[in-house]
Amino acid sequence: MLKTYPTTISLPKRLKLAHAVGRFNSTTSTASSDPTYPTQPLAHLYRRRRRSPNMSASDTTSHGATQTKAEKESKSRGAGSTFFPLGYKEAAQQWWSSVTARQAERNVLSFIPYLREATADNASTASQLSDLANADPFGHRVWRQSMVQLSGKDRALNEFSIERVGEEADDTLVMLHGYGAGLGFFYKNYEPLTRIPGWRLYALDMLGMGNSARPPFKIHAKDQQGKIKEAEAWFIDALEEWRRARKIERFTLMGHSLGGYLAVSYALKYPGRLNKLILASPAGIPEDPWAVNAAMPEPEESAYGNEFTQDQESIVNRETPEGGANTAFIQADSKDKKAVASSAKTNGTNGNKKETAPPRRPIPGWVSWLWDANVSPFSIVRMTGPLGPRFVSGWTSRRFNHLPPAEKEALHTYSYSLFRQKGSGEYVLPYLLAPGAFARSPVINRIQDVGRQIISQSPQSSPSSPEQPSAPVREAGFPIVFMYGENDWMDVAGGYAAEEKIRKRVEQALTDPNRTEEERKRENGSAKVVVIRRAGHHLYIDNPEEFNEVVRKELEETTEWGRRMRREGLLPPLRSEK
Repeated sequence: MLKTYPTTISLPKRLKLAHAVGRFNSTTSTASSDPTYPTQPLAHLYRRRRRSPNMSASDTTSHGATQTKAEKESKSRGAGSTFFPLGYKEAAQQWWSSVTARQAERNVLSFIPYLREATADNASTASQLSDLANADPFGHRVWRQSMVQLSGKDRALNEFSIERVGEEADDTLVMLHGYGAGLGFFYKNYEPLTRIPGWRLYALDMLGMGNSARPPFKIHAKDQQGKIKEAEAWFIDALEEWRRARKIERFTLMGHSLGGYLAVSYALKYPGRLNKLILASPAGIPEDPWAVNAAMPEPEESAYGNEFTQDQESIVNRETPEGGANTAFIQADSKDKKAVASSAKTNGTNGNKKETAPPRRPIPGWVSWLWDANVSPFSIVRMTGPLGPRFVSGWTSRRFNHLPPAEKEALHTYSYSLFRQKGSGEYVLPYLLAPGAFARSPVINRIQDVGRQIISQSPQSSPSSPEQPSAPVREAGFPIVFMYGENDWMDVAGGYAAEEKIRKRVEQALTDPNRTEEERKRENGSAKVVVIRRAGHHLYIDNPEEFNEVVRKELEETTEWGRRMRREGLLPPLRSEK
C-alpha cells in the first residue's frame, strides 16, 4: 500500500565537506588544465596498486603483472572488489570537477561510428556530404540534438535524431529509455538501426529525466487509480505533445523498462498513432496482488535487487554453455513454451528441473519505507555530495564492466551527471510501481486492449454540407514485440502471458461475424517474445549486435506491411508515392 511519510533528510554535520575539498585541492596541483574532465581514468581507479618502499621499479612491474593475473583469476572465481570500488579521494575529485550533464552525454554519443553532427553552416554542407559519402558505408546520415519546447512552464524534451540525407523518411522510430536513465545509453543502437532506407530515428529523454526539463513533479489525485493515471499522463502527455510538434502522423515506438510500461500507456490513451510497439524488458507486466490492492501490505520479495548485484561481464563473456534464468524458455519448442513459462520455479536441486525465473530476494523493510516515502536512489546520490560518484560506482562498475575502459568511464560519468540533477520525474516511482518494481496497474490486465481503441475522428466538412463528425473507426491491432535478456531479472513468463492474451484477442477479432471483409484484411494484431542471448535487463547494450538485428528485422517488416496495405488501397499513399 502506498503510504505517505515525511521526507526531510539532512546530511550529518560530521561530513566535513570543506576539509574534503581542501585535501582534493592539495592533491591536484599538477592536474590537467582542463577543469571539465577527471584527471584520472575511472578504469585505473578500479585497479589501484601500492608500491612498497623496498620494491624496485622492476619488482613493481613484476608485482603488477602478478597482481593483474591474480585479479583475473579472482574474477573468474566470482570474487570481486568492494561494492563501491571508487575511492573516497577519487570520488571527491569527480564530484568537484565533473562535466556537465550535456557534455557527458556528448562524450557518450561520440562513440557512435560513421554518423556526423549536422551543422547550420551552409557553406560547408557540400564538403560535409562529400566526407560522409567517403566515410559512411550505409549512406549519408547526420544527427541533430535539440530541446523541443512544450506548453507550460519549464517543460521541454531533450531530443536526439538521425536522418538519412537526401532520402524521404516514410517511417519513424521513437526510442524511450528506462527509469532515471537517458538517451545516451542507446549509443550502440543508433548507427545500426538507421542503416535501413526510408527511416528516421528519434530518441527522447522523458520529461523530468535525462537532460530534459525537470519541472516539479506533483500528484493531486487522492485515490490510487487516480494517482496512477495522473502519473502516467505526466509522461505520455508530453510525448504526445512532442509528436504534434514534430508533425509525425504514425510511428513505431520502442521503450525499455519503465519506458516500455509508459509506451503501453501511450498506446491506450492515444490510439491510432502507432505502427508497432517494441517493448525491451518492459516493467510492470505481471500482476502481484500485494502491489495492486491498496489495502494489502507491500510485496515482500522481488528480483529487482539483481539490477544492482548482477556482474555483467560474467553474463556477456561467459565461456560455459549454461544460460540464464530465461534459457529454458529459449530452448523449449514452441508448443512447450507455455508449460516452461508457467512451470514451478525450482532451483534444480532434484537434478531434473531447472530454474526458469530470476531469483527473488526479500525486500528489506527500510527499502519499502524509503520507496513509499518517495526517497529515490538519486536523492541519496545528491545527499552524499562528494561521495556521490563512489555511490554510483557501485552500479556502474558492475553494469558496464563488459565494455572497453573508455566507454565504461564515459558511461559512469554520464550516469553520475544524470543522477545528481534536480529531482523531478524520478518521483513517479511509488505511484506506478510498488517496492520490487511490481506495477500497481499491471500491463497484463490491459495489454489485450492495445491497438483496439476507438480512433477519434475530426469533423469533416464540404462546401455543400455542414460540418459533421465522421463515423468512429476502431483500430485493427498492430504487432507488439516483447524482448528480454537471457539473464534478465524481468521474468520472460510475463511476456509470454501477454502474448497469449494478444493472440486470443486477434482470434476473437478475426472470427467476429460483425466485422466486414475489409476490416479482416486490415487486421494487423500479433505478438511475439524474443530472448536475447548473453544479455541481462539492459539487453540493448549487453548484446547490441543481436538486439539490433532483431529490431532491424522488425522495422523492415513494418515497412513491407505498409507497402502491402497501400497496394490494396487499405492505407493512404505516402507523400513519396504520390
